Amino acid sequence: MDASRDSRRARLHVTNVGLMEHLPPRLPLDQIIADYDGVLIDAYGVLVDRHRALPGAIELIDLLDRHGRPWLVVTNSASRLPGALAAELSALGVPVPAERVLTSGELLAPHLAAAGLTGARGMLLGPAQSWDYLDRAGLERVAPAADVDAEVIVIADQKGVRFPDDLDHCLSLMIRRLEADQPLALVLCNPDLLYPVADGRYGLTAGALAALMEAVLRERWPGRGLGFVRLGKPNAPIYAEACRRIGASQPLMIGDQLGTDILGAVRYGIDSLLVGSGLAPGGPAASWPVRPTWYLPSLAGLK
Repeated sequence: MDASRDSRRARLHVTNVGLMEHLPPRLPLDQIIADYDGVLIDAYGVLVDRHRALPGAIELIDLLDRHGRPWLVVTNSASRLPGALAAELSALGVPVPAERVLTSGELLAPHLAAAGLTGARGMLLGPAQSWDYLDRAGLERVAPAADVDAEVIVIADQKGVRFPDDLDHCLSLMIRRLEADQPLALVLCNPDLLYPVADGRYGLTAGALAALMEAVLRERWPGRGLGFVRLGKPNAPIYAEACRRIGASQPLMIGDQLGTDILGAVRYGIDSLLVGSGLAPGGPAASWPVRPTWYLPSLAGLK
C-alpha cells in the first residue's frame, strides 16, 4: 500500500471507530476494500441463510469483481465438498464457483497427515457427503457402532447424526480408549455452536455436539484438558490457508459472528468487517467482547 492509501485508510478507520458506538447505518465499503489485497467472506449469515440469498449478497460479489479484488468464501461448514456447497450457494442465487470456496473440512487431511494419522481408523459424525473428507484424509471408515474401535473421531456436521445413538457410541469409544490409556485423536471441523436458519430461527451445529461430549470428558477427567482440536474459524489454520489461496497478505474478513469470523481475524492479525445480519450481536458496540475494524448494518443497498 502506498502512503496515500495508508492515509485514507487511517482517516476512514478513525471515522468508523467514532461512529461504531452508535452503529452507523452505512460505511463506504467500496473505499474500504480498496485498501486490502483480498477479501474473505463468511457464507451463512452473510451471503445466505438456509433458504435464500441475503440482501446485498449478489451486489457484494459484483462489487469485489468490479474492483478486481481476489475473494474467497471461507466457511466452517464441513457437510459437503466445496463443489456441492458452491452449487447450493448458486442455487440460492449467489453465483460462487467451487474454486472460490474453502471449507473447514478441507483442513482435515493436512491436519491428520501432520499428526501421523494417515491410514488410521476414523469414526465420523456428519452426513454422507462429509465422509468424503475422511476419504481424502486417507482414513479407514468406521461407522458409529457400540462394538467398534477407532483411533480418530471427527465431528464434521450435525446433519445425519442420530441423536443420541451416534453420540453415545462416540462417547463409549472415547471412554474405553482413555481408560485404557490408548491414543485417541479428537477433531472438530466446524466449531460453530449455532447457525441462522431464517429470520428469528436458529439451529445447533457440530460445535454444540463437541461441547456436549467435552462436558462429559471434563466431568470424568477434570483437569486433563481433554477436548477436540478445532480446525475452522476462529482458529488460525483456515485463515492461513485462505490467505495462501488468494495470495493475500492483508485481506479483509467479512462475517456476522464475533466469536468466529471476527475473533479469528483479530487473532490472525487481519482486519475484519462485521455485517449486522445472521448471528450479529445486538446491544451497544461498547459491550462487544471483540471489536471488528469496520461495521456495516446490512449489505443491502451496496453500489
